[in-house]
Formats: sequence, structure tokens, C-alpha cells
Amino acid sequence: MSRGLKNAGEKACGNKISAPRGKAGENAVCDHLKKQGSTIIKRNYRTKGGEIDIISEKDGCIAFTEVKTRKFDPMIKGSEAITKAKMRRIINTSELFIANNPQYKDRKRRFDAAFVTVTTDKLPQILDIEYYKGYFTLADLE
Repeated sequence: MSRGLKNAGEKACGNKISAPRGKAGENAVCDHLKKQGSTIIKRNYRTKGGEIDIISEKDGCIAFTEVKTRKFDPMIKGSEAITKAKMRRIINTSELFIANNPQYKDRKRRFDAAFVTVTTDKLPQILDIEYYKGYFTLADLE
């Protein structure tokens, strides 16, 4: 799916070259989720042990989404960057989110992934978004 130019800001930390790319990817995924009827609860939820890029809700289910944004034809695919260790950090961080936000404790939970392809421009343009519901589960860590 093609997207138009997104406003790409920089993260407070991280690589200054890839930060606008990552921000553009996260913005595009948030737009995609909203168009699908999801409500964005939180972006860039950080704890000492990890970060969740996007937390959203739709139909009583909380989705914890990891976004991987890559330029066209990257050396490493976004899917290769979601390791078991990364999955474990996301799951642990989601548990802290639920503990700190008890209003969500009775909701179903799902771990999604979004892979975004962008141009190499200084302000990246979105070329494609691949969104996978239930990309990983606790069972994947065993």
C-alpha cells in the first residue's frame, strides 16, 4: 500500500539518521491503525526494561505493536530485527503497562508487528506497510 509524505521528527535518543525514518514509519502505522478503527492509547511507552512503539485498542483487544522501518532494499529485513530477546522485552514491558494501567487488565492482548518501507530521502516517504496481527506470542519464546 502506498502512502504520501509523512512529517518525520527526531526521537530524543538514537541514531540521528534513522530517527526520522523510524518516526515516519510509526506515524504511518498509527494512521493505518486509526483507519482500521483502532484507538491509539500510547506511543513509545518506555520502561527501564524496554519500549513498545504503539499500544492501541480495537474491539476490546489491546495490541502492542513493534514497528520496524527500513529503507527500500535494506541489508537486514525488519523481521530479522525482532529477535526472541526483543519479543521477551516487549512482553515484559506490556505486563508493566497493564500493571500501571489497570483499566486494561481484563482486555485481550495481542503482539503485532509492522514492517514499513520508506525512501532514503531526508524526509522519508512511505512506500509500503505490512501489518501482522498476532506476529508473536508467549509460546514463541519457549
